Amino acid sequence: MSALLAAVKGPTIDVGALSPLIALGGGAIVVLLTGLLRPRFVREVVVPLFALVALGAALGLSIWQWDTDKSIISGALRVDTLALALTALFIISAALAVVLSWRALAPRESAHGEYYAMLLVSVGGMSVLVQSQNLVTLFLGFELLSIPLYVLCATEMRRATSLEAGLKYLVIGSVGSATLLYGLALIYGATGKTDFDAIATSLNSVGSMVSDPLFLTGLALALVGLAFKASIAPFHQWTPDVYEGAPTPITAFMATATKAAAFGIIIRFLEVALVPAQLDWAPALAALATITIVVGNVGAIGQTSVKRILAWSGVAQAGYMLAGVVVGTQLGIRAVVFYLAAYLVMNVAAFAVILARARETALGDSLSALEGIGRSRPLLAWPMTIAMLGLAGIPATGGFIGKFFLIDAAVEGDYAWLGIVIVLGSAVSLVYYLRVVAAMWMREAPRSVPVLAGASPEAPPEDAPAGPRAAGWEVYAVAIACAAATVALGIVPTPVFDLARDAASSLGHLF
Repeated sequence: MSALLAAVKGPTIDVGALSPLIALGGGAIVVLLTGLLRPRFVREVVVPLFALVALGAALGLSIWQWDTDKSIISGALRVDTLALALTALFIISAALAVVLSWRALAPRESAHGEYYAMLLVSVGGMSVLVQSQNLVTLFLGFELLSIPLYVLCATEMRRATSLEAGLKYLVIGSVGSATLLYGLALIYGATGKTDFDAIATSLNSVGSMVSDPLFLTGLALALVGLAFKASIAPFHQWTPDVYEGAPTPITAFMATATKAAAFGIIIRFLEVALVPAQLDWAPALAALATITIVVGNVGAIGQTSVKRILAWSGVAQAGYMLAGVVVGTQLGIRAVVFYLAAYLVMNVAAFAVILARARETALGDSLSALEGIGRSRPLLAWPMTIAMLGLAGIPATGGFIGKFFLIDAAVEGDYAWLGIVIVLGSAVSLVYYLRVVAAMWMREAPRSVPVLAGASPEAPPEDAPAGPRAAGWEVYAVAIACAAATVALGIVPTPVFDLARDAASSLGHLF
């Protein structure tokens, strides 16, 4: 037996390349164990501080590995600039979620250690997902990202809508996972390979796979599974309900980091493994992008909950970003990575304002909670205004530059009509984005209503003393910092676009 075990040769472990993942995993264990200590100060201050330290260490190690471009663990993972750039986005999004969660109810109700440990594990799953170079690691990363998020959505355990969001995300996410797994299995059956490069070589050797029903069925099912995670229509139905029901810091994290992870693996899967069949899947993806832009923008118009408006907006934004993937060029990938960075700061600014108003009023995430804050809360009104203008694509914001790059990529890639759809979709989106801006600056504040226990998702629990609750300086700081970053990306986009160019250059086979 010992001779047999000695003959087994394991893969070589590159500790340096894996160091960001090790920091996240080690940090999750430390945070989980520290959360078991009884002193309140340790649970409410030290535990989130340790989570930030772990995220900071992972970010520093990712920057240290910036120029790395190699396969590790027998080719299962690929550490390159694209993966490291997206990992940096996940880490920044998670760090902002930790700051927004500092005084939130969710960590108290679910236990601080478990809450922050699951956040770190989810970031680790996202990192594995975008580094995947193999069908097996793709699915493992997909599940490692998803399972902690199912739980995090339900961490306000005394609020029915939070539990409903967690259950709904679990059920629909499981359907998406099963669909993805069937698709990956059929692709393996058609090509006989699990490695992305080997699948591409197999496709090149046998020519077009249009006539192979096994491959086409697998490709369709795999795309459907990934579309569930990226909120691409018509697989977006879970998004408004889950965004509205989940704790607001977790919604901000899901809206930004999860979308970046989903687009990261879509890019690597389509542009590496399936790039020889690009002429086959690109038209279908272009049609999905158009449907997604229409459905997202039309769905947002009639909403009165700001979280639901942002959820439908996120559906439309997924359609814009899909245009960059469709063209299959380095310019398209650069545009998607840049837009993901701009989307992160615009969304987190908006969700920070929603969180602040939900704590200060009894109106929750209703549009009424924002009425009149242009006069009473300008430090919240301006970040929300900038976020809405950025998401709409108004000049001097990161959203405008991002959409400009996406349209440029679509035109250069012979999909000019898709660029026109993006312009028309952005024009329609002004209807609901400007409605939020008008509520803040052109309406009177509603009659003051005292905060009642349990009246708002962010209000104190029913057994806590009723009364006004301060939003917290850290929520203001996150909103203002993200709004400033939105403007900075619109005025000086070059540094981030250079990073996006480096990320796209990882896929050297694209033009």
